[in-house]
Amino acid sequence: MALVDHWPLFGLCVRTPRLELRYPDDDLVAEVAEVAVQGIHEPGFRPFLSAWDEVPPPHQQRNTLQHLWSMRGSWSPTSWKCGLVVVAHGQAIGLQTVLAKSFATRRTVKTGSWLGQAHQGRGYGTEMRAAVLHLAFSGLDAIRAESGAWHDNAASLAVSRRLGYVENGDEWLLRGDEPDREIRLVLTRERWAQRRRHDIELVGLEPCLPFFGAAEADWLLP
Repeated sequence: MALVDHWPLFGLCVRTPRLELRYPDDDLVAEVAEVAVQGIHEPGFRPFLSAWDEVPPPHQQRNTLQHLWSMRGSWSPTSWKCGLVVVAHGQAIGLQTVLAKSFATRRTVKTGSWLGQAHQGRGYGTEMRAAVLHLAFSGLDAIRAESGAWHDNAASLAVSRRLGYVENGDEWLLRGDEPDREIRLVLTRERWAQRRRHDIELVGLEPCLPFFGAAEADWLLP
């Protein structure tokens, strides 16, 4: 049997006219780790909670590998994190993550992402978020998607607003060693449906539905 027979997520792909979101095998994990080490943001600006991407190689690549591997190892239908590698023109350019807890009852997902600096400013950020929202709402039957960005992350906030999110309060979090304000955003199914696209394809989703808690699961681990 192939690996995908035991872990059907390896066959999952979300395809748009401009890019694909692929559940990564180890080769693709290694490829996206190299994208991260080439730079994600300008020096001095930190879009993340921690400085995981600001350490020298090979430590930064190992951070990325361990992060994606940990998503596999900790997966259950009641608590999952799905890191999808963004592929355009045959090469990895970033990572789009969608995660949820108790999805079967809450039908709510959260998203996060990063894009290699060399690929920014070309509309990929909006395209990859639109793709993962299609997976959540059309594929998994979500009713709500949540996101967040630091108050000074104009690019991320612009993507959210372009796709129909509205602000939903804020929160003070540690940004490195200092507290800072993160803006919370939410997109309901109704608002997503107003902008719904019909040129996004879901490949290999059906056997993955129990993994997401979107269908009855025969799962032995707690």
